[in-house]
Amino acid sequence: EALAALLDPDPQRAQRQIGLVDAKGNAATFTGEACLAWAGGRTGAGYAVQGNILRGPEVVDAMGTAFERAHGDLPQRLLEALSAGEAAGGDRRGRQSAALYVARDGGGYAGFNDRWIDYRVDDDPQPIPRLRGLLDLHRLYFGQSPPEDKLPLEGEVARRLTRLLRRHASFTGPVADQLDPAALKALGEFIGRENFEDRVDFAGRLIDRPVFEHLVMRFPDWTARARP
Repeated sequence: EALAALLDPDPQRAQRQIGLVDAKGNAATFTGEACLAWAGGRTGAGYAVQGNILRGPEVVDAMGTAFERAHGDLPQRLLEALSAGEAAGGDRRGRQSAALYVARDGGGYAGFNDRWIDYRVDDDPQPIPRLRGLLDLHRLYFGQSPPEDKLPLEGEVARRLTRLLRRHASFTGPVADQLDPAALKALGEFIGRENFEDRVDFAGRLIDRPVFEHLVMRFPDWTARARP
């Protein structure tokens, strides 16, 4: 009914292409007869995929199958579908751009809006790998680690972080197994500067492992030094 409501009054529906999925996962797709070949779509539980100026029907078939088989959250499954479509031939004009948009209630930065995932690559010879890189960065900055993947801010972790703060921040205190108030203050300022405030629990004195490992790579000079 929703599809008909959109198309019936449209005098140019022969040029339209649309996919709809409802809250229960029911899906519908439409391709007008004036769309440029190859044009068509496929539906399945929870998805509708369609395209035009494609290499052939194998493109949408590959995308649908990849979406069905993919693991992970919706952005990850959509990305796997895009990759599969490109591998199956993609757009017959070549490749140039890719985009990924997923809305979720309060999913935007600090819950200020619903734009959970909103990334695009407009002009690149490898747009889908670039898009994958953007999604990886999003997960690094805004992801949440499970309890078993959080590291206590003590021992070797504390030593590495205080060494980092001495080299890359204004901290002048000692390299130590425990973070004193001055070190915690300096770390808070540094983490805020690097935009990782959502991934460090200062009350519980925990840091998400992916962020700690990122800092090890981002600041390799201090990891190479001998331990005190």
